[in-house]
Amino acid sequence: MERRSALRWLAALVASPTLTARALGAETTTAPDFAPLDKSKTEWKQLLEPARFRILFEEGTERPFSSPLDHEKRAGTFVCAACFLPLFDGKNKFDSGTGWPSFTQPITGHMDFKRDFKLVLPRTEYHCARCTGHQGHVFNDGPPPRHERWCNNGLALLFVPQTDSLPALRT
Repeated sequence: MERRSALRWLAALVASPTLTARALGAETTTAPDFAPLDKSKTEWKQLLEPARFRILFEEGTERPFSSPLDHEKRAGTFVCAACFLPLFDGKNKFDSGTGWPSFTQPITGHMDFKRDFKLVLPRTEYHCARCTGHQGHVFNDGPPPRHERWCNNGLALLFVPQTDSLPALRT
């Protein structure tokens, strides 16, 4: 009986990122309101600072508590630092205490997902749906009502205050 319980637990653990991705809208049927941006890593390397390139296109992670965006509380929009696609509304930001900017939800349709096994246990990793730039991971330990914590690398984002115009999407 113990073996059967262990197998059920393992199956649930492996399936959880898939279920999470579906619950988060990974399988959308509506067309996006933007065109994908297809640039080579060489092109991105020329456009971005080395630290941003490492996080966005080599799936790096910045040190916790190193991003000023972790403390950003003004009204505004957080956009992808590579292609400028709006990813999060500032009203959905919260202090998770993790040291990374955290949000309760993204802008619908602006994220793609994949399963990440870098820490052995599977996690749901999310990327900008337009340029595929790595943003962070989503967890199910956020505040009600959604209980989602979108944990983002600060260097993968730019903040645009509500009083400013959003930048044009990068071409």
